Amino acid sequence: MRWSRLWGCDFYDQPDEDMWMKAFQSRINTASDSYAQNRADMLAQVDRMRSLEARAAAKSEQRRPVFDKRGQLSPRERLAALLDPGMPFLELYNMASYLVDDPDPETSIPGASIILGIGYVAGVRCMVFVDDAGINAGAMTGKSVDKALGAIDIALKQKLPFVHLVESAGADLTRYTVELWAHGGGMFAGLARLSAAGNPVITVLHGASTAGGAYQPGLSDYVIGVKGNGMAMLAGAALVQAATGEIAEDADLGGAEMHAEVTGLVEYLAEDDAHGLEIARDVVAGLGWQNCADPAVAYEAPKYDSEELAGAIPADYRKPYDMRELAARLVDGSRLRDFKPGYGPALVCLQAHIMGQPVGILGNNGPIDPDGATKATHFLQVMDQAGTPVIFLGNTTGYMVGTAYERAGMIKHGSKMIQAVTNLRVPKISLYTGASFGAGNYGMCGHAFGADFLFTWPNAMTGVMGGEQAALTMEQVARRTAARKGIPVDEARLAKQSAGIAAHFDSQSDAFFTSGRMLDMGMIDPRDSRAVIGFCLATCREARRRDLNPNAFGVGRA
Repeated sequence: MRWSRLWGCDFYDQPDEDMWMKAFQSRINTASDSYAQNRADMLAQVDRMRSLEARAAAKSEQRRPVFDKRGQLSPRERLAALLDPGMPFLELYNMASYLVDDPDPETSIPGASIILGIGYVAGVRCMVFVDDAGINAGAMTGKSVDKALGAIDIALKQKLPFVHLVESAGADLTRYTVELWAHGGGMFAGLARLSAAGNPVITVLHGASTAGGAYQPGLSDYVIGVKGNGMAMLAGAALVQAATGEIAEDADLGGAEMHAEVTGLVEYLAEDDAHGLEIARDVVAGLGWQNCADPAVAYEAPKYDSEELAGAIPADYRKPYDMRELAARLVDGSRLRDFKPGYGPALVCLQAHIMGQPVGILGNNGPIDPDGATKATHFLQVMDQAGTPVIFLGNTTGYMVGTAYERAGMIKHGSKMIQAVTNLRVPKISLYTGASFGAGNYGMCGHAFGADFLFTWPNAMTGVMGGEQAALTMEQVARRTAARKGIPVDEARLAKQSAGIAAHFDSQSDAFFTSGRMLDMGMIDPRDSRAVIGFCLATCREARRRDLNPNAFGVGRA
């Protein structure tokens, strides 16, 4: 679903005090052949993303007869019933696990058997985690664990209540690795940290939660159990009989009714899924959660339609464009203030507003040179001083190399920029829009640099370098080695080697590959960028205003 269908904001006139920013004059000709080609290329990538999302939904829907037989809602129906109608929901890690467990692009399913995102429950912005029991009974793989850990980290950082709709067969033992088990413990530690930090953990037990998964409701502050279907047990009836000889029923071992009456694991007993979700909404409403949202703010839409992002920006990173064209389709009134435009011009530093929020924007018009790195460092420091969030729009092949740049202090100035990016105290939101190679990824707040939110467009390429560059590098190495040894170069073998290297690097750099490995927080339609960034800014702003009531150990269950 396009974000714009979920987003319900009206646009207003820009406040007078912001008029010092000049409206950018676009040079994009939307009637040109190049625009049409860009649009076709970009929308093809978006269609690929949507078809993969639909693949996961269709796979889950195949289990509909099982849900119907049990009188259950499907995972996506549970999500819809939990969330406030008409309010935005920002899905996270939508491509997780794609091409990981199943390397075949024709059959691989993204999502890691989890539906995850930030949405509104009873008017409260929450992290919502839904086990997709329609896919392999919700069994977790390596990327499921990583996705859960990512969700917990974001909830901690952004001070969000954590709502978990549980029905999972536990770990997928057919893909067992010792790492899966070891890292899985981080989920339990994370839930404990959430509770101790003052972030409520609310679980609805829709179906089974067995073995280690049983500790997930055990580590929750509130548990709602669904009669008949909800179960939490360390071992099911078959395992108990095998291990001890005892003959028991699953309901006696871990049924929701038993936990409500005997163990106290369940606080609220629900008649069915829908009733359980109503109770969950009531629990969230009763938290007395501090309202840190902004009052309605007056702002205007960009002068240029966000729809144009599908054609204004080339899908191929090798085609240059002015990053201001992108920014003008993201910011209020398309008004930009250019910081040192004539100095280090390949690195664009802008001030603007997005949905009324002042922001600083870093964007790339090419590789980063010493002057650009120095300018960026200065700009980031003044943004930090002013408490202004920074948006990173990444499209760079990296830092400049060569004798002139080395002698100009590229290492020193690039390092200063990386230091500034790493240690920023203001919200950081990063978006891969094209190339994001080498240390340029680091300087533009890539995966390892603590962005509050990091998303990718489906056309982006991310890695140490592009395939063509890697192939040329290795070709030069081979030629120099042959010359040093005094032997001729086998041109046919070298050409085959170069083609293989280029294909390998490009496949590793493809956004679908990297997003499947969770090197970002999700893939988005470029046309949704303004809405997504605006939502993330509001999430960060609320977090920094919210006071929690932490304790030493989290809530201990009675």
